[in-house]
Amino acid sequence: MVYTCTYQSALGNILLAADEIGLTGLWFEGQKYFANTLPDETVSQEIPILTEAKSWLDMYFAGEEPKFTPALHLTGSPFRQAVWKILLQIPYGQTMTYGEIAKKLAQIQKVDHMSAQAVGGAVGHNEISIIIPCHRMVGTNGSLTGYAGGLDKKIALLKLEHTDMNGLFVPKNGITL
Repeated sequence: MVYTCTYQSALGNILLAADEIGLTGLWFEGQKYFANTLPDETVSQEIPILTEAKSWLDMYFAGEEPKFTPALHLTGSPFRQAVWKILLQIPYGQTMTYGEIAKKLAQIQKVDHMSAQAVGGAVGHNEISIIIPCHRMVGTNGSLTGYAGGLDKKIALLKLEHTDMNGLFVPKNGITL
């Protein structure tokens, strides 16, 4: 069974989903791919895993780096899961490029090359945003490319973490942050 609840953040409502194993989803209301992996039947009930995720979010939105990660139940291809595990290693307040993740993944899988575009696809389908910090991904040139929750939220999350924004920019309008 999948259980859901809503978390009210400064950036808008967030839908949380979990099963008995761990958190299965965390989506900003209205974001791209919103709740697209939820089964047809869910129960609106806060179970301990959801309470733990809310505690993590309370700390995070208070500007603190949470010192724990709620139990996660990642579902996706082995490739996507490998990318998400690397995302979990990006330190609070720092960014990483898609190319850097592709290089790390190539080393782990002992192959010569890994596609940064394939990494981008896996990042874009991260179902547990914020906790699996896909908002910390930037283009090689410093562009703030894609974020399912919207670039405004990505920028707000990076600023909340006191990320050094020098050299980062919004590609469509060229605004440097």
